[in-house]
Amino acid sequence: MKKQNIEQAYRRAKEQYAQIGVNVDKAMAQLAKIPISLHCWQGDDVGGYEKVGAELSGGGIQATGNYPGKARTIEELRADVEKALSLIPGRHRLNLHACYIDNGGKFIDRNEMQPRHFRSWIDWAKANKLGMDFNPTYFSHPKATDGFTLSHPDKGIRNFWIEHGIACRKIGAAMGKALGSTTVTNVWIPDGYKDIPVDRTGPRERLADSLDKIFADKINPKYHLDAVESKLFGIGAESYTVGSHEFYMGYATSRQKLLCLDAGHYHPTEMISEKISSVLMFCPGLLLHVSRPVRWDSDHVVILNDELFAIAQELVRSGKLDKIHIGLDFFDASINRIAAWVIGTRNMIKALLFAFLEPTAILKKAELKLDFTARLALMEELKTLPFAAVWDYYCMQKNVPVGAAWFHEVRQYEKNVLSKR
Repeated sequence: MKKQNIEQAYRRAKEQYAQIGVNVDKAMAQLAKIPISLHCWQGDDVGGYEKVGAELSGGGIQATGNYPGKARTIEELRADVEKALSLIPGRHRLNLHACYIDNGGKFIDRNEMQPRHFRSWIDWAKANKLGMDFNPTYFSHPKATDGFTLSHPDKGIRNFWIEHGIACRKIGAAMGKALGSTTVTNVWIPDGYKDIPVDRTGPRERLADSLDKIFADKINPKYHLDAVESKLFGIGAESYTVGSHEFYMGYATSRQKLLCLDAGHYHPTEMISEKISSVLMFCPGLLLHVSRPVRWDSDHVVILNDELFAIAQELVRSGKLDKIHIGLDFFDASINRIAAWVIGTRNMIKALLFAFLEPTAILKKAELKLDFTARLALMEELKTLPFAAVWDYYCMQKNVPVGAAWFHEVRQYEKNVLSKR
């Protein structure tokens, strides 16, 4: 696409948006300040690199597909992330799981992890001007085989996972301090029953107690924030999940932690866009794991659908973007993994741009006057304004490929790098 054509289309779009009171330059400037946290586990199908001298099976997460080119080492994963970021406009973050420890060939169990085991990740992020987020890994481990971790009835196993959580908070804080950008460390556990339980209260009491012990030490919020993430059900935990939405909503509110909303962790008819405003009223902040469920928590690559637009609109309309942390969470092994990152992240940014191009103040004014006719009319007109022209210009301005040109670069990388793995 020629630069001249992109600029001409942008000028026309800018004029049209100005007619409804939208400053397009301001919208793009606001967009540039919003980082998206790319999830490292898309690059290697949630495998991690700690399996040295031990086969850490048990309580795993399933990624489907066998597309060639999976990252086999930390070095390959970092190179793939760098390639993806070169095709995505803006400055972003990396979301790392504890199982991606760089242990130098020596096995380190999870309760013994320390910041020094992630020093190479911190150095890499600093060199690439990235912030980082972090996650304890409560799966794919012999002590997760029973399907329980922080709520396990065995105190010894429970304590092991508590120690892992404490260790991960220290690692997250070290990341935030070293990089000068607050790290969000998010707790998700797979605990639950396959069939109907007798005692629904006991496991939740144990989980609350475990979390309280993990969060006991205060950490400077300038460097580190805690988040907790719920889920409706999982494979092997179809009948009861200890960390349900109601549990974590209550916990996050009472302990003043960030609540993580994952788009795939609810009933198929529930939308996290509907929950954002309520969470922000009572919790100190919000973490999003933007994904795409297909009938269940299937973690499909994020597409530009109605729910993604609605999520972005709720974030922008809230006026609380400083309290919101946006991350992605999908892992598709059936397609090129770098393309998956690029498609999903560019779509998240597109949705945010669309939201910033909305004349929110005008719409709210009409709503307060109970002028629902004007509200609906304007909201419908927005759908056909030349948003794509602004997106193309934004990409050009950020020196990344415009339109589908990024796909050619992915194919070349696949030919030159991925196909040789």
